[in-house]
Amino acid sequence: QVQLVESGGGLVQTGGSLRLSCVATGIVFGASTMGWYRQAPGKQRELVADMPSTGSTNYAESVKGRFTISRDNVKNTVSLQMNILSPEDTAVYYCTAYLWGRRFWGQGTQVTVSS
Repeated sequence: QVQLVESGGGLVQTGGSLRLSCVATGIVFGASTMGWYRQAPGKQRELVADMPSTGSTNYAESVKGRFTISRDNVKNTVSLQMNILSPEDTAVYYCTAYLWGRRFWGQGTQVTVSS
């Protein structure tokens, strides 16, 4: 059974930083594309960043230069360093794993940026 467990969300002021982490179990982590999505109230879930097993990275335009995704294939973790946060980044952030045609989701962690 695949489990993705996020941590690190919270409340931060505009311009601040947060680091999200996700531990994955029950999946071939090294072969998986790991990533982060977010969903703000009243909006569709959107890709924030992802990182295939090759180590390349893909970012939403809105977070380029501010967010950094990384993965540790030994600890089976994926992290998202978020800097220069703004109220527009307020959302529930979901860890995701994609492998062999299937996508798996974590339970989500709330990030709130106050103005």
